[in-house]
Amino acid sequence: MTSRTVRLVIIGAGPRAVMLVERLLARRTRQDPPLQVTLVDPFPPGAGRIWRRDQSPLLKLNSMARDVTVFTDETCTISGPVRSGPSLIEWAERVRDDTLPDVEIDDPALLAEVRSLRGDSFPTRRLQSLYLDWFWRRTVAIAPPGVDVHWHPGSVHWVDDTPDGWDVALADGTRLVADTVVYALGHNGREPDGETLELLDAAAQAGLSYVEPTFTADADLSALAPGQDVIVRGMGLASVDAVVLLAEGRGGRFVRDADGLLRYVASGREPRLHLGSRRGVPYRSKVSSQLQGDPPALEILTRPTVAGLLARPGTIDFLDDVWPLIARELVWGHYRELFTGHPDRVTTTWEEFRETLRRIDGDVAALRAAVAEVVPDPLDRFDVVSLDVPLAGETFPDAQAVHDRVRQHIVEDLQLRTTQERSTAQALFLTILGSFLALADIPTSRWSARSRAVDLPVTWHTFFSYVASGPPAHRLEELLALADAGVVRFLGPDVAVHVDPARGFVASSPHVEVDARVLLDAWLPSPSAAFSDNPALRELASRHGREVHVADERFAGSLGRIDVDPDGRVVSRDGHPHATLFALGPFTAGTEAGAFTRPRSDSLALRQTDRVAGALALALSSEVAAVAR
Repeated sequence: MTSRTVRLVIIGAGPRAVMLVERLLARRTRQDPPLQVTLVDPFPPGAGRIWRRDQSPLLKLNSMARDVTVFTDETCTISGPVRSGPSLIEWAERVRDDTLPDVEIDDPALLAEVRSLRGDSFPTRRLQSLYLDWFWRRTVAIAPPGVDVHWHPGSVHWVDDTPDGWDVALADGTRLVADTVVYALGHNGREPDGETLELLDAAAQAGLSYVEPTFTADADLSALAPGQDVIVRGMGLASVDAVVLLAEGRGGRFVRDADGLLRYVASGREPRLHLGSRRGVPYRSKVSSQLQGDPPALEILTRPTVAGLLARPGTIDFLDDVWPLIARELVWGHYRELFTGHPDRVTTTWEEFRETLRRIDGDVAALRAAVAEVVPDPLDRFDVVSLDVPLAGETFPDAQAVHDRVRQHIVEDLQLRTTQERSTAQALFLTILGSFLALADIPTSRWSARSRAVDLPVTWHTFFSYVASGPPAHRLEELLALADAGVVRFLGPDVAVHVDPARGFVASSPHVEVDARVLLDAWLPSPSAAFSDNPALRELASRHGREVHVADERFAGSLGRIDVDPDGRVVSRDGHPHATLFALGPFTAGTEAGAFTRPRSDSLALRQTDRVAGALALALSSEVAAVAR
């Protein structure tokens, strides 16, 4: 066996990259050869670009401090060793208690936030950057002997394969020699194409301003003048962040009146924001209630059910085979909590109603009729269609009625998601999370082409985000205050935008039409490795690897994501996995699991990262064995 140092280069240094390093080093043994790990990223390691400290202090996580961790725990079904660590709130508590001597906070605002942070607080992204920076420094500090881990500030432009491994070329002219390379690039932008390119061209010709989809912290909002009408497409997290930056970020402030109503005091520098989307309503707010009935349990999308799907010949179609199971599961989750946690609000028992559910499960009309007989309060009633498209089938006489109806929806959503008497929202959240994890048991290769290209990454992911990954409740309360102050107007559902040479951008929904000189598309760009604004990712898609293209008798298309095997090895253009080239993250074709996650939830992100780390450890060992021979 040789003692030559094995060289690993990781392109990217955000949370997922550092989590991978931690999982890799957790596997080290005394017999392993010396290892040099270099992470390349223009942004500081741990936080990376998305969670970097250098961004507005107004931007927050949409997760509570108690629900954020980067560490494995006893619930993780992984092959690597468990190395526990503090969640974000536990880390903050240790900082407050001076039991983490390697944390120094020189920013008074961040120090004040640490001191006031509670488990149910929604931390700023800047505070999250401190937690991730500490995670990075801790990972390096406890690296075993024979391991050198360091960060090289910069951007990778291309990677060459050589007879002895890989040559990694950086924009500053640096060349790094590697035996193994991992792409851990996180979320990337993309070069304009399609409708975005058309809107950019039309805006340039008409003298309009168009802000294309991008990470909100990086968007140039300077063109949005005070008092100017601005059309905002999208009502998800990116839209909420944009509203925050254009209102409170421009000097406005929120005050609470004596009667408890939140009111917005304008600075006069805000534009007038006209918000619309396909649904016409914001993402559902985060849930703050706690379960008080029977614990959640999957009744429909169970392991035997999934095994039955896998035992059938042919492919599995998400819309035909799985979505109806998820929809039924959500119904069961809601009513289990209502009947067992709030028996005073129903007129029969859970034992009796569950038999009704078994008989009519899946029949929406019959379910609505049965529920109306035993659930007196309409706000306690639930069906998936109303959850997903709350304004479906409604008509309005004019634009004011549309605005008022969206406002009413937000008020009701806050009531449902933030009061303990409506703890069914927590049951719904846990049920959809359980369904998400259940889908991970279905191998990627078994899905139909359309399921892989559209239904899973778009339809399902968007629905999951809308229900389970919305903004903190206080953001929606602020949105109501902004609407009352005249800063925000709601356009309603099914908003379409076109350019009129005389009027500028024109946004129209079935009952509203407004024109403006500025259009802001408030969402993250869809993934496309081939059209990425990152040259290393574009090269990976066109040279060393490939985008996944899927086809069957019903659908053909591209995922826009890099093809990897289940262990994260990049699949070459001839269809064979590279032995020493890996990729991990949202730009790959695996199930998207995010980076950090909830503690004690057998996190899919940690499972995926640990599996890739195991394959990576074997690849590094194989490199040493090859040299020894």
